Amino acid sequence: MDAKIISVSRRTDIPAFYAKWFINRVRAGFCTVPNPVNPSKVAQISLRPEDVLVFVFWTRYPKPLMEYLDELDQKGYKYYFQFTLMDNPPELDPKLPPLERRIECFKTLSKRIGSEKVIWRYDPIVLSEKTPPEFHIERYSAIIRELKGFTQRNVISIVDTHYKKIKRRISLQKSGVRISEWEERFGNFVGTIARIARENGLEIQSCAEDIDLSKYGVPPGKCVDDHLIERVFGIRVPAKKDPGQREACGCVVSRDIGMYNTCLFGCVYCYATSSFEKARENHRRHDPNSPSLIGLHDPVDEEDPASSEDGQLSLPGIS
Repeated sequence: MDAKIISVSRRTDIPAFYAKWFINRVRAGFCTVPNPVNPSKVAQISLRPEDVLVFVFWTRYPKPLMEYLDELDQKGYKYYFQFTLMDNPPELDPKLPPLERRIECFKTLSKRIGSEKVIWRYDPIVLSEKTPPEFHIERYSAIIRELKGFTQRNVISIVDTHYKKIKRRISLQKSGVRISEWEERFGNFVGTIARIARENGLEIQSCAEDIDLSKYGVPPGKCVDDHLIERVFGIRVPAKKDPGQREACGCVVSRDIGMYNTCLFGCVYCYATSSFEKARENHRRHDPNSPSLIGLHDPVDEEDPASSEDGQLSLPGIS
């Protein structure tokens, strides 16, 4: 079996809510993952050290996982984090820990594993009446001052409202947030963000954007990045674009072990959660000793290829 990059996970925040399940699966050497389109097709994914090139963790609050990093190190695993850190109003991010606690977690993680392995995501950016460009520039500037020296790369994207569930949730009157058009100010906004990043010594990249932000100083990036993996870990991986992700996504091939509708943070722009109630119900059904994140799934296929539908649900960029 060829070793693979394992994504943990674009579909949910495993470090925040399912850390115990993850380390149990590492100890067992495998997990099972039902296909998101056809759940009767279940893949068995090896998590043995010899079969994992790198873990890529996606999270807004990795503290529950951090107690297991020593064990991962002892077993010889390589890993890095995509850490989303924003300061949106509660109408957008209703259930995140306080910003100060998340910043402290970011710094602690960076000190523990190195600044090159903790990538700061300020995304997706929601431009609205309540969160106009000026709001994001002020909050971005405040956060970057705290993170200076604790990270080397920043990733940004603009929320993609072509997902119907996102458009519906963001436009709810009770949220107090309405999508607005910012075309005239958009270039200045993105350019200002890029300038602030450069002034603070950060490399900045965009994530899965259908429009070219490079003219504003933000080149397209790769979150699952073969160049970063080679530079940081000395591991060469194929540069083949992941066919299971959106056309604008530059990530190389990885295998995701998460499941949709399982995150409890309740971010209204979340593409991976179609129903917050379903997410809560799935979390109640979660068994940290099960081979699958939710339910008890015996493997049917040793390796189930990523579906085309999965590609339509990758990280959001502007449409």
